[in-house]
Amino acid sequence: MASSISLVHVFTILVTIVMSRFAQFDARTSLNVLSFGAKPDGVVDSTKAFSDAWDSACQVEDSAMIYVPKGRYLIGRVLRFEGESCRSREITLRIDGTLIGPEDYMLLGKEENWISFVGVHNVTLLGGSFDAKGSTLWSCKANGQNCPAGATTIRFMDSYNVKIIGVLSLNSQLFHIVINRCKNVKIEDARIIAPGDSPNTDGIHIQKSTDIEVRNSSIKTGDDCISIGPGTKNLMVDGITCGPGHGISIGSLAKGLEEDGVVNVTVKKAVFVRTDNGLRIKSWPRLSKGFVERVRFLGALMVNVSNPILIDQNYCPGDSYCPTEGSGIKINDVIYSGIMGTSAKKVAIKMDCSEQFPCTQIRMQAINLTYHGGAATTACINVSGKQLGLVIPSGCI
Repeated sequence: MASSISLVHVFTILVTIVMSRFAQFDARTSLNVLSFGAKPDGVVDSTKAFSDAWDSACQVEDSAMIYVPKGRYLIGRVLRFEGESCRSREITLRIDGTLIGPEDYMLLGKEENWISFVGVHNVTLLGGSFDAKGSTLWSCKANGQNCPAGATTIRFMDSYNVKIIGVLSLNSQLFHIVINRCKNVKIEDARIIAPGDSPNTDGIHIQKSTDIEVRNSSIKTGDDCISIGPGTKNLMVDGITCGPGHGISIGSLAKGLEEDGVVNVTVKKAVFVRTDNGLRIKSWPRLSKGFVERVRFLGALMVNVSNPILIDQNYCPGDSYCPTEGSGIKINDVIYSGIMGTSAKKVAIKMDCSEQFPCTQIRMQAINLTYHGGAATTACINVSGKQLGLVIPSGCI
């Protein structure tokens, strides 16, 4: 009997220890920005309150959630969340309200970022609207005045294990979301909105980052819906609706001689509506050690798109002071498959590849693009590869 009691006692102790460990893992400290002085009236600057809430969350050893209730919160200055000194196992920033920028574009216009996350890990940005009020800066640029470049709305830099879910970004001064030098980032159910004539308002820009996913998002903007810069590796883009905008672009590349390559990129189930471009690879006509390799464009619908399929290795917007040495970017192993719809121009497939480094292993299959209900054409140079199955219009390879 004593032996049985002893065993039961030991078992109970073990169960208690295990359950306490699970309770520790499930623990979450909740921090409300209102408790730190944030005001949901859109008038009082809440920048410091958000910063203080982050600093407190970083001191929590288990999981922490920063909660932003409904309302409008003025973030009138640069807001920077740093992870270097964070002790927290994970932080969720849950936003049910709207963060708004200042009316005076000069307060942020000379800064690189409005809201940035630097050196963070295991962070989730959940929900929320971000209204940068960029229209006054765009007007300044349109009038040819001496204007600042503008700030990116949300930037993650030097971070890993990041989730961005259900975010709405409105009227960014410059880029909406930037992922730079990051690893394992998932962006889901994002909505990005800016007018089609808003300058340099790329929806999502990714560079020098690995293992990135962008899924089920709608992007309407004045520049690339998604731009993929040097050093991007293992990128999945799935279920994007783009338009207005300049399409989904790899590049621009060849901005300098020493440049990392873009490798293993998949774009699938994309819809382009009246965009300037659909699926684009672009590089300046400049020497570079960069490259593009293992790219898959799978399943896209084009609705009155000006350049549904485009490789442009003589990219030089404005056609002034253009480099003349020719692009050094090597483009190899690119597949276009399951692409259909309508082109706004007669030429639906254009590949203007480098004479010195032609595009190689370009494969096309199951493509059907028309122009005003009739036949579209191709314009391709310095390209080699294979046409597998039905390709309309044909003749590029």
